[in-house]
Amino acid sequence: MVKQQYVENKQVGNKMKMTPSEAIVETLIAENVKEVFGIVGSAFMDMLDLFPTAGIRFLPVRHEQSAAHMADAYTRVSGVAGVVIGQNGPGITNMVTSVAAANQAHTPMVVISPSAGTPTIGWDGFQEADQVSIFQSITKETVRVTHKSRVADCLRTAFRIAYAERGPVLYDIPRDLFYGELEDQILSPRQYRVDKRGNGDPAAISDAVALLQQAENPVILSGRGVVDADGVDVVSKIAEHLTIPVAVSYMHNDAFPANHPLAVGPIGYMGSKAAMYTLQEADVVLAIGTRLSVFGTLPCYDIDYFPKQAKIIQVDINPRNIARTHPVEIGIIGDAKSSAEAIYEQLQKSIPKRKDGRLTAISKRKQDWEEELIDLAMVEGEPINPRRALLELTKALPENTIISTDIGNVSSTANAYLKFTQTRRHIAALTFGNTGFAYPAALGAQLAEPSAPVVAIIGDGAWGMSLHEVSTAVEQNIPVIACVFNNKSWAAEKKNQVDYYDNRFIGSDIEAPDFTEVAKSMGALGYTIEQPEAIAEVVHDVLQQRKPAVLNIMVDGTQLAPPFRKDALKMPTRLLDKYKHLDYETWGK
Repeated sequence: MVKQQYVENKQVGNKMKMTPSEAIVETLIAENVKEVFGIVGSAFMDMLDLFPTAGIRFLPVRHEQSAAHMADAYTRVSGVAGVVIGQNGPGITNMVTSVAAANQAHTPMVVISPSAGTPTIGWDGFQEADQVSIFQSITKETVRVTHKSRVADCLRTAFRIAYAERGPVLYDIPRDLFYGELEDQILSPRQYRVDKRGNGDPAAISDAVALLQQAENPVILSGRGVVDADGVDVVSKIAEHLTIPVAVSYMHNDAFPANHPLAVGPIGYMGSKAAMYTLQEADVVLAIGTRLSVFGTLPCYDIDYFPKQAKIIQVDINPRNIARTHPVEIGIIGDAKSSAEAIYEQLQKSIPKRKDGRLTAISKRKQDWEEELIDLAMVEGEPINPRRALLELTKALPENTIISTDIGNVSSTANAYLKFTQTRRHIAALTFGNTGFAYPAALGAQLAEPSAPVVAIIGDGAWGMSLHEVSTAVEQNIPVIACVFNNKSWAAEKKNQVDYYDNRFIGSDIEAPDFTEVAKSMGALGYTIEQPEAIAEVVHDVLQQRKPAVLNIMVDGTQLAPPFRKDALKMPTRLLDKYKHLDYETWGK
């Protein structure tokens, strides 16, 4: 993993004459930025010209939405804030979806946003848009450069807020302000931001320890903040000291090692029944590094598992997240690792290490769930049961594989099958829920950790939104494996039409080209898989070749997971006579 680090730069600390482009690039160097993602544009070409000499690699994509998805995953794996850039107007607005996704994923990112030149602002000129207004609600902050002398100062502010508030920041700079001359100094990041937060209020820490001491059925819920803070080891120590089962928050399956005896798996849509039944019994929940999102705690498998009466201890670095979605008994504002260390230190002093009968119960519950998953996977499919494909795929991949997942029926079902023993391995689309995330995210993850195998799990609908980036993978020699689960449908929506609309399939069936041949025509490896036994063989072959590859896995379109949003759907009623035949009460008549 590439740790966030301060880069010694001979330019740092000395006031000197520079162009604005030079000041921006030197600030990026100080921030340890090695890659910038985007599409070339005239607005920032003066700055772009400096990148090779500065040691910054420009990663040209085929669509700007992909740039921010790549930067998002790059940050999740490396810990270094991703940087994206595009042409003013359409280049920047193309990033709206992926920046919004990064915002909901709490991923530090800086969007360098060239805008219309100062002499023409407001004239609706060529490629002009009010980018600041567009991005205000989907970023932590929008920072505007008002004068060329402030380009470095404003960029420092953007990085400071991105790291402090864990999300993207728009750095808006009129395109003429890349030119000219200024006098400024390049600062080291330690001079203008703090990476390490404290461990929270000591009184709250003591109260949390006392509550854990009294608890009969405590459960730990470990989230993304634990991963970002490298705090899994200390969370394990707390769990082991009190024999507390540990669940992981929705789509953060790498937030606690799956092979730990106290691990019970992920909660949330298509998560682990072992985790859900365990959490359902909790009287105290120690939620570390998670905002307890509403979607991530909804009932699943008809199990209303998130406890209504349990006392919640919530640890989060962002005070805005404390008690935002669930009432808490104790809120601790602090770094996940530091706060966990403080809790563990007091636990050692005040509570002897204890064991109870929970290990046996946990093991049995996990075994039952594992057997159920395998039984579900072994049901025959035509041609392949998607669960069987997921099972064979996860068995074939090396332990250190990074896996990105998209949104959709099969991608979400993967939540139950993905198990990790290392952090920064699970890169999911999360609660913004946009399709087309997984493949560009996998490319960014591969750039952050070139030695690790990287696999994207994608449905054929989402693949239609991202397959153009195979050209990027081939051009840049990024050996990601795209596993396209092809059931010829938007399957998550099709399941809604099965359950709520009497099998009236409107807009959910897909006619697509042969993805294998398309991949080959773009210079990648391509395979069509129609037998589950072939998956492992193909995966091993591709891993040996270390080239971009597309696995077109043909799966059964009738074996579908439950609807995403049972809470938001209702059986259709129709009042006008012309639509009466569509009313659910007429079905079967």
